[in-house]
Amino acid sequence: MKVIDHISGAKDTLFSIEILPPLKGQNISSIFETMDKLMEFQPAFVDVTYHREEYVFRDAGNGLLEKHVVKKRPGTVGICAAVTNRYRVDTVPHIICGGFSKQDTEDALIDLNFVGIDNVLVLRGDPIKSEGRFKPEAEGHHFANELVEQVVKMNTGNYLDPDLKDVQKTNFCIGVAGYPEKHFEAPNLNSDLKYLKAKVDAGAEYIVTQMFYDNSKFFEYVEKCKAIGINVPIIPGLKPLTSKSQLSVIPHHFHIDMPDELVDLVERAKSDAEVREIGVQWCIQQSKELKAAGVPVLHYYTMGKAKSTAEIAKAVF
Repeated sequence: MKVIDHISGAKDTLFSIEILPPLKGQNISSIFETMDKLMEFQPAFVDVTYHREEYVFRDAGNGLLEKHVVKKRPGTVGICAAVTNRYRVDTVPHIICGGFSKQDTEDALIDLNFVGIDNVLVLRGDPIKSEGRFKPEAEGHHFANELVEQVVKMNTGNYLDPDLKDVQKTNFCIGVAGYPEKHFEAPNLNSDLKYLKAKVDAGAEYIVTQMFYDNSKFFEYVEKCKAIGINVPIIPGLKPLTSKSQLSVIPHHFHIDMPDELVDLVERAKSDAEVREIGVQWCIQQSKELKAAGVPVLHYYTMGKAKSTAEIAKAVF
Protein backbone atom coordinates (compact mmCIF):
# COMPACT_ATOMS: atom_id res chain seq x y z
CA MET A 1 0.00 0.00 0.00
CA LYS A 2 1.25 3.46 -0.85
CA VAL A 3 2.20 5.98 1.84
CA ILE A 4 -0.12 8.53 0.27
CA ASP A 5 -3.00 6.03 0.51
CA HIS A 6 -2.25 5.38 4.18
CA ILE A 7 -2.46 9.13 4.76
CA SER A 8 -5.63 9.74 2.75
CA GLY A 9 -7.42 6.86 4.47
CA ALA A 10 -6.39 7.72 8.03
CA LYS A 11 -8.79 9.15 10.60
CA ASP A 12 -6.00 10.29 12.92
CA THR A 13 -2.24 10.92 12.91
CA LEU A 14 -0.30 7.82 11.89
CA PHE A 15 2.84 6.35 13.49
CA SER A 16 5.89 5.44 11.39
CA ILE A 17 9.54 4.66 12.01
CA GLU A 18 12.89 4.61 10.27
CA ILE A 19 15.39 1.79 10.79
CA LEU A 20 19.05 1.37 9.92
CA PRO A 21 20.45 -1.58 7.95
CA PRO A 22 22.97 -3.59 10.00
CA LEU A 23 26.65 -3.00 9.41
CA LYS A 24 28.64 -5.23 7.09
CA GLY A 25 29.13 -8.67 8.61
CA GLN A 26 26.06 -8.49 10.86
CA ASN A 27 22.69 -10.10 10.25
CA ILE A 28 19.11 -8.88 10.27
CA SER A 29 18.44 -9.89 13.89
CA SER A 30 19.18 -6.35 15.10
CA ILE A 31 16.38 -5.02 12.88
CA PHE A 32 13.97 -7.67 14.08
CA GLU A 33 14.78 -6.83 17.71
CA THR A 34 13.85 -3.19 17.06
CA MET A 35 10.75 -4.07 15.08
CA ASP A 36 9.50 -6.58 17.63
CA LYS A 37 9.35 -3.85 20.26
CA LEU A 38 7.53 -1.34 18.06
CA MET A 39 4.99 -3.39 16.12
CA GLU A 40 2.42 -3.14 18.92
CA PHE A 41 2.02 0.52 17.91
CA GLN A 42 1.09 -0.53 14.37
CA PRO A 43 3.41 1.60 12.24
CA ALA A 44 1.74 2.50 8.94
CA PHE A 45 5.07 2.12 7.17
CA VAL A 46 8.75 1.59 7.94
CA ASP A 47 11.55 3.50 6.23
CA VAL A 48 14.77 1.60 5.56
CA THR A 49 17.78 3.87 5.11
CA TYR A 50 20.59 3.36 2.66
CA HIS A 51 24.15 4.46 3.39
CA ARG A 52 26.60 4.38 0.53
CA GLU A 53 29.87 2.58 1.06
CA GLU A 54 32.83 4.55 2.37
CA TYR A 55 36.42 3.88 1.51
CA VAL A 56 40.01 4.90 2.16
CA PHE A 57 43.16 4.54 0.07
CA ARG A 58 45.92 2.48 1.68
CA ASP A 59 49.56 2.06 0.73
CA ALA A 60 49.91 -1.10 -1.36
CA GLY A 61 53.62 -1.28 -0.61
CA ASN A 62 54.72 -0.72 -4.21
CA GLY A 63 54.34 3.02 -4.38
CA LEU A 64 50.68 2.70 -5.32
CA LEU A 65 47.48 3.15 -3.35
CA GLU A 66 44.68 0.61 -3.14
CA LYS A 67 41.04 1.41 -2.50
CA HIS A 68 39.61 -0.33 0.58
CA VAL A 69 35.96 -0.27 1.56
CA VAL A 70 35.77 0.48 5.27
CA LYS A 71 32.04 0.84 5.79
CA LYS A 72 29.22 -0.86 3.93
CA ARG A 73 25.70 -1.84 4.89
CA PRO A 74 23.56 -4.49 3.19
CA GLY A 75 21.21 -3.22 0.47
CA THR A 76 17.67 -2.25 1.25
CA VAL A 77 15.99 -4.58 -1.27
CA GLY A 78 16.56 -7.70 0.82
CA ILE A 79 15.87 -5.90 4.09
CA CYS A 80 12.58 -4.46 2.84
CA ALA A 81 11.50 -7.86 1.54
CA ALA A 82 12.38 -9.53 4.85
CA VAL A 83 10.61 -6.90 6.99
CA THR A 84 7.51 -6.87 4.78
CA ASN A 85 7.31 -10.65 4.80
CA ARG A 86 7.83 -11.01 8.55
CA TYR A 87 5.60 -8.19 9.79
CA ARG A 88 3.18 -7.57 6.91
CA VAL A 89 3.99 -3.87 7.03
CA ASP A 90 4.72 -1.53 4.16
CA THR A 91 8.35 -0.55 3.78
CA VAL A 92 9.91 2.54 2.21
CA PRO A 93 13.45 1.99 0.90
CA HIS A 94 15.67 5.03 0.54
CA ILE A 95 17.02 5.54 -2.97
CA ILE A 96 20.00 7.88 -3.26
CA CYS A 97 22.00 9.54 -6.03
CA GLY A 98 25.43 9.00 -4.47
CA GLY A 99 27.17 5.81 -5.50
CA PHE A 100 24.59 4.92 -8.18
CA SER A 101 24.60 5.33 -11.93
CA LYS A 102 21.24 5.74 -13.65
CA GLN A 103 21.46 2.09 -14.67
CA ASP A 104 22.18 1.03 -11.09
CA THR A 105 19.11 2.98 -9.98
CA GLU A 106 16.93 1.38 -12.63
CA ASP A 107 18.13 -2.08 -11.62
CA ALA A 108 17.38 -1.38 -7.94
CA LEU A 109 13.90 -0.11 -8.77
CA ILE A 110 13.21 -3.18 -10.91
CA ASP A 111 14.19 -5.40 -7.97
CA LEU A 112 12.01 -3.42 -5.55
CA ASN A 113 9.07 -3.59 -7.92
CA PHE A 114 9.60 -7.33 -8.34
CA VAL A 115 9.29 -7.99 -4.60
CA GLY A 116 6.16 -5.82 -4.30
CA ILE A 117 7.50 -2.63 -2.74
CA ASP A 118 5.14 0.29 -3.42
CA ASN A 119 7.11 3.22 -2.00
CA VAL A 120 10.50 4.92 -2.26
CA LEU A 121 12.04 7.89 -0.48
CA VAL A 122 14.29 9.68 -2.96
CA LEU A 123 17.37 11.52 -1.67
CA ARG A 124 20.54 12.97 -3.08
CA GLY A 125 22.51 11.42 -0.24
CA ASP A 126 25.44 12.71 1.79
CA PRO A 127 28.99 13.10 0.53
CA ILE A 128 31.55 10.49 1.49
CA LYS A 129 33.35 11.72 4.62
CA SER A 130 36.76 11.40 2.97
CA GLU A 131 35.65 13.63 0.07
CA GLY A 132 33.93 16.44 1.94
CA ARG A 133 31.69 17.51 -0.95
CA PHE A 134 29.09 15.46 -2.79
CA LYS A 135 30.32 13.96 -6.03
CA PRO A 136 27.84 12.17 -8.28
CA GLU A 137 28.65 8.80 -9.73
CA ALA A 138 29.69 8.65 -13.37
CA GLU A 139 26.44 8.53 -15.36
CA GLY A 140 24.57 9.23 -12.14
CA HIS A 141 22.25 11.95 -10.91
CA HIS A 142 23.49 15.19 -9.41
CA PHE A 143 20.27 16.18 -7.64
CA ALA A 144 17.27 14.48 -6.04
CA ASN A 145 14.77 16.03 -8.45
CA GLU A 146 16.57 14.23 -11.30
CA LEU A 147 16.19 10.97 -9.42
CA VAL A 148 12.50 11.68 -8.87
CA GLU A 149 12.15 12.17 -12.62
CA GLN A 150 13.69 8.77 -13.29
CA VAL A 151 11.25 7.05 -10.94
CA VAL A 152 8.34 8.87 -12.56
CA LYS A 153 9.52 7.76 -15.99
CA MET A 154 9.63 4.14 -14.86
CA ASN A 155 6.11 4.56 -13.50
CA THR A 156 5.08 5.36 -17.08
CA GLY A 157 7.06 2.44 -18.54
CA ASN A 158 9.91 4.64 -19.79
CA TYR A 159 13.14 2.72 -19.15
CA LEU A 160 16.69 3.75 -20.04
CA ASP A 161 16.93 1.41 -23.00
CA PRO A 162 14.61 2.87 -25.68
CA ASP A 163 14.54 -0.46 -27.50
CA LEU A 164 12.85 -2.29 -24.63
CA LYS A 165 9.33 -3.36 -25.55
CA ASP A 166 6.37 -4.37 -23.39
CA VAL A 167 8.13 -3.38 -20.16
CA GLN A 168 6.15 -3.35 -16.94
CA LYS A 169 5.25 0.05 -15.55
CA THR A 170 6.30 0.48 -11.94
CA ASN A 171 3.89 2.11 -9.52
CA PHE A 172 6.01 3.73 -6.82
CA CYS A 173 4.75 6.37 -4.42
CA ILE A 174 7.60 8.88 -4.19
CA GLY A 175 8.62 10.70 -1.03
CA VAL A 176 11.39 13.29 -0.63
CA ALA A 177 13.20 15.01 2.22
CA GLY A 178 12.52 18.50 3.58
CA TYR A 179 14.59 20.64 5.94
CA PRO A 180 12.71 23.00 8.30
CA GLU A 181 16.03 24.67 9.16
CA LYS A 182 17.28 24.37 5.54
CA HIS A 183 19.73 21.94 4.01
CA PHE A 184 23.24 22.86 5.12
CA GLU A 185 24.38 23.47 1.53
CA ALA A 186 21.55 25.86 0.67
CA PRO A 187 22.39 29.57 0.98
CA ASN A 188 19.10 30.26 2.78
CA LEU A 189 15.72 28.69 3.51
CA ASN A 190 13.92 30.34 0.60
CA SER A 191 16.48 28.91 -1.81
CA ASP A 192 16.11 25.48 -0.20
CA LEU A 193 12.33 25.69 -0.60
CA LYS A 194 12.76 26.30 -4.33
CA TYR A 195 14.76 23.06 -4.55
CA LEU A 196 12.02 21.29 -2.61
CA LYS A 197 9.35 22.59 -4.96
CA ALA A 198 11.39 21.31 -7.90
CA LYS A 199 11.22 17.83 -6.37
CA VAL A 200 7.47 18.10 -5.84
CA ASP A 201 6.94 19.46 -9.36
CA ALA A 202 8.96 16.53 -10.67
CA GLY A 203 6.52 14.09 -9.07
CA ALA A 204 7.14 13.75 -5.33
CA GLU A 205 3.91 12.96 -3.47
CA TYR A 206 4.90 13.63 0.12
CA ILE A 207 7.72 15.12 2.21
CA VAL A 208 9.44 13.79 5.34
CA THR A 209 11.40 16.38 7.30
CA GLN A 210 14.77 16.32 8.93
CA MET A 211 14.58 16.07 12.72
CA PHE A 212 13.89 19.25 14.68
CA TYR A 213 13.40 20.11 18.35
CA ASP A 214 11.37 23.31 18.08
CA ASN A 215 7.86 22.77 16.71
CA SER A 216 7.48 26.43 15.78
CA LYS A 217 10.12 25.91 13.08
CA PHE A 218 8.11 23.05 11.61
CA PHE A 219 4.86 25.04 11.60
CA GLU A 220 6.60 28.01 9.96
CA TYR A 221 8.12 25.67 7.40
CA VAL A 222 4.74 24.21 6.47
CA GLU A 223 3.28 27.68 5.98
CA LYS A 224 6.21 28.72 3.78
CA CYS A 225 5.78 25.56 1.73
CA LYS A 226 2.10 26.31 1.19
CA ALA A 227 2.93 29.90 0.25
CA ILE A 228 4.99 28.77 -2.75
CA GLY A 229 2.51 26.13 -3.88
CA ILE A 230 3.78 22.99 -2.13
CA ASN A 231 0.57 21.21 -1.16
CA VAL A 232 1.64 17.59 -0.65
CA PRO A 233 1.55 16.09 2.89
CA ILE A 234 4.50 17.11 5.07
CA ILE A 235 5.50 14.54 7.67
CA PRO A 236 7.53 15.72 10.69
CA GLY A 237 10.59 13.65 11.57
CA LEU A 238 11.49 13.33 15.25
CA LYS A 239 14.37 11.89 17.24
CA PRO A 240 14.61 11.93 21.05
CA LEU A 241 17.93 12.85 22.63
CA THR A 242 19.61 9.95 24.40
CA SER A 243 22.96 11.30 25.59
CA LYS A 244 24.60 14.58 26.57
CA SER A 245 27.13 14.29 23.73
CA GLN A 246 24.29 14.67 21.23
CA LEU A 247 24.06 18.35 22.14
CA SER A 248 27.09 18.84 19.92
CA VAL A 249 26.92 15.77 17.67
CA ILE A 250 23.42 16.37 16.29
CA PRO A 251 23.90 20.07 15.45
CA HIS A 252 27.25 19.22 13.84
CA HIS A 253 25.99 16.37 11.67
CA PHE A 254 22.44 17.55 10.96
CA HIS A 255 22.91 21.34 11.10
CA ILE A 256 19.97 22.08 13.37
CA ASP A 257 19.47 24.29 16.42
CA MET A 258 18.51 23.14 19.89
CA PRO A 259 16.03 25.23 21.94
CA ASP A 260 17.56 26.99 24.93
CA GLU A 261 15.24 25.23 27.37
CA LEU A 262 16.21 21.79 26.09
CA VAL A 263 19.91 22.62 26.17
CA ASP A 264 19.64 23.90 29.75
CA LEU A 265 17.84 20.75 30.88
CA VAL A 266 20.41 18.45 29.30
CA GLU A 267 23.40 20.42 30.57
CA ARG A 268 22.09 20.16 34.14
CA ALA A 269 21.52 16.41 33.83
CA LYS A 270 23.80 14.20 35.97
CA SER A 271 23.83 11.15 33.70
CA ASP A 272 22.93 9.90 30.24
CA ALA A 273 20.03 8.03 31.81
CA GLU A 274 18.65 11.36 32.98
CA VAL A 275 19.28 12.86 29.54
CA ARG A 276 17.40 10.00 27.92
CA GLU A 277 14.38 10.67 30.13
CA ILE A 278 14.57 14.39 29.28
CA GLY A 279 14.76 13.49 25.59
CA VAL A 280 11.75 11.18 25.81
CA GLN A 281 9.61 13.73 27.67
CA TRP A 282 10.59 16.52 25.27
CA CYS A 283 9.71 14.35 22.28
CA ILE A 284 6.39 13.34 23.87
CA GLN A 285 5.43 17.00 24.23
CA GLN A 286 6.55 17.70 20.65
CA SER A 287 4.53 14.74 19.42
CA LYS A 288 1.36 15.68 21.30
CA GLU A 289 1.48 19.25 20.00
CA LEU A 290 2.08 18.11 16.43
CA LYS A 291 -0.66 15.49 16.67
CA ALA A 292 -3.11 18.08 18.02
CA ALA A 293 -2.23 20.26 15.03
CA GLY A 294 -3.30 17.44 12.73
CA VAL A 295 -0.03 16.35 11.12
CA PRO A 296 -0.60 13.32 8.88
CA VAL A 297 2.12 11.13 10.39
CA LEU A 298 4.65 11.26 13.21
CA HIS A 299 7.86 9.72 11.89
CA TYR A 300 10.53 8.61 14.38
CA TYR A 301 14.21 8.10 13.65
CA THR A 302 14.99 5.08 15.81
CA MET A 303 18.70 4.76 14.91
CA GLY A 304 18.32 1.05 15.54
CA LYS A 305 17.11 1.47 19.14
CA ALA A 306 13.50 0.93 20.13
CA LYS A 307 13.26 1.78 23.84
CA SER A 308 12.80 5.56 23.66
CA THR A 309 10.54 5.41 20.61
CA ALA A 310 8.35 2.79 22.31
CA GLU A 311 7.94 4.98 25.40
CA ILE A 312 6.99 7.95 23.24
CA ALA A 313 4.52 5.96 21.14
CA LYS A 314 2.87 4.55 24.27
CA ALA A 315 2.29 8.08 25.58
CA VAL A 316 1.10 9.58 22.29
CA PHE A 317 -0.81 6.92 20.33
